[in-house]
Amino acid sequence: MAKSASGVSERLKARKIRRHNRSLGGDIFLTVFLMIFSLFSLFPIIYIVANAFKPLNEVFLFPPTLYVRNPTLNNFRDLKTIFEGFDIPLSRYLFNTVIIIVFGTLFTVIFGSMAAYPLAKYRFPGSRFLSNLIVYSLMFSSTVVAIPNYLIMSGLHLVNTLWAVILPTVGSTLGLYLMKNFMVQIPDDMIEAAKIDGAKEIVVFWKIIMPLCKPAWITLIILSFQTLWGTTGGVFLYSENLKPLSYVLSQVVSSGISRTGVSAAIALILLLIPAIVFEISQSNVMETMATSGLKS
Repeated sequence: MAKSASGVSERLKARKIRRHNRSLGGDIFLTVFLMIFSLFSLFPIIYIVANAFKPLNEVFLFPPTLYVRNPTLNNFRDLKTIFEGFDIPLSRYLFNTVIIIVFGTLFTVIFGSMAAYPLAKYRFPGSRFLSNLIVYSLMFSSTVVAIPNYLIMSGLHLVNTLWAVILPTVGSTLGLYLMKNFMVQIPDDMIEAAKIDGAKEIVVFWKIIMPLCKPAWITLIILSFQTLWGTTGGVFLYSENLKPLSYVLSQVVSSGISRTGVSAAIALILLLIPAIVFEISQSNVMETMATSGLKS
């Protein structure tokens, strides 16, 4: 009885603490504070959207405005005209981008998860060293590893193929780090129970680990998509038939001041697609984060 009474009193104290932390005044202050900063963060987005529908005389106004006086679609019509003048159809650039994004994202999630599973759930000689090495590798930017990546792709004779763009992204340690840290939270008892029931390692991975890691791999899909959507192929792609859509759009933007309106339309396109993907995936992440409730 004494233990139950002490347990009830502890729960009441915790409830009082939670109630104190959720005071009405604190909630109002936090809401107003976040709204003010969210308005500041919306300014660049509003500016990009407004510029895409401005005529040239409004684009060059100083100081710039966040609204459109005479909205027009001429910037998008001019962009269409530019694409029609290319020797390579727009559909080819779009097809290359889809291939890069689909295979790059798919392989990043699969290989990152499969490599993270033994590091998170097993102890073997060198496992701690590998985990530390993964963390250290996150300090190196893509610019630092550009030359090693090119040498590796050249040695594999993959330069001027789409694989030269996909494989360096798959080999990034960010996905491995993210998946490993999430898998560590999964109780080992669930894995042991599944093995006692006769489940093999591959079944445990696909039927237990991956469903429970849904928030992690959806986040990884978002990050991988954003990276691959903005890639231009760099020094890996020489053939015009292999160029992604971002490369063509960047070439139009760099054509000069005469295409400022077209550049504004391109900026909106480059922003809109990742924003839609992020919004759709973000809702799934928040939902799974709220319902998973994993504890280490």
